[in-house]
Amino acid sequence: MQTAKTTVGSSVEGPDLRSLDLRQLEVLRAIAATGSMAAAARSLHVSQPTVAHHLATLERALGSRVVDRGPRGATLTPIGQVFAERAELVLEQLASAAREARTMAQWGIPTLRIGTFSSAGGALLPAAAAEVQRRTGVRVELQEAETIELLDELDRGALNIALVYNDGSEPWPIPPGWRAEVLMWDPFLLAVPQSHALAHRSKVHLRDFADDGWILSQQSDVLTDRSLLVAAAAEGFTPRPVLRSDDFHVALGFVSTGLAIALVPRLAAEPREGVRYCEVSDTSLGRTIGVVYPEKPSKVVQLLVQRLRREATSARWST
Repeated sequence: MQTAKTTVGSSVEGPDLRSLDLRQLEVLRAIAATGSMAAAARSLHVSQPTVAHHLATLERALGSRVVDRGPRGATLTPIGQVFAERAELVLEQLASAAREARTMAQWGIPTLRIGTFSSAGGALLPAAAAEVQRRTGVRVELQEAETIELLDELDRGALNIALVYNDGSEPWPIPPGWRAEVLMWDPFLLAVPQSHALAHRSKVHLRDFADDGWILSQQSDVLTDRSLLVAAAAEGFTPRPVLRSDDFHVALGFVSTGLAIALVPRLAAEPREGVRYCEVSDTSLGRTIGVVYPEKPSKVVQLLVQRLRREATSARWST
């Protein structure tokens, strides 16, 4: 004995989609917006018979009336309202797809995915990315991470471009198909409390702060800590940590209280009440900031690189 299989669902035949087109959706949207056939025709810059034709074709395809006509105008039926809501989503998606296609045809990609580390993301990138988005219409997405993670993201194609840094002694391990360009040298400054006895000096030696407490990073392989420990050893002392934080903003907050001092990149040296920044006599303390992008970049990536060069030049002159 065979068991019959029952399917729960609608048995109503669907509309013939071949008889539907965008003009019918636009007509229905115009009627809903204007409240009359004549006004809909004027808004679409077509004749009223044309509007009536598209509406009749739509109603035949759906097998139901979607507009009630009357002496006071035209209103959507409940079926028309449901269909219009769904049709609006279709029209919005099509318009978005058309914009993306035009953007991609002109600029190479519809979305520009940028990788950055925190201080460059706050200093070099905002004006550059905003200008590129305004000029091109390309969407911008940001991902913040450390250099080694950003290079991995580039290698797997998750990013189109990335801002990176190192100590300048060795080149970045760039994935095949990518190029690295140095943008600027970002020297390290010593952030000291305004009340510190040496805060008035414009340039200092690290050894002058051998007895002070220092704010170091939570991870020992962070560039600022590695540079500090090597330079301090050369000047005959080891920094005494009193606090550990990987956030320069947090570190500067504690510096302002007089608790400790910290070594920070110039790009991260935000104005802070109670904090004084001193140049360090050891000019090797700093980092190289660069940008990594494809060997054959899209037009929008080229535009961003050009803008980043200008931002880096401005940052150098402002220091």
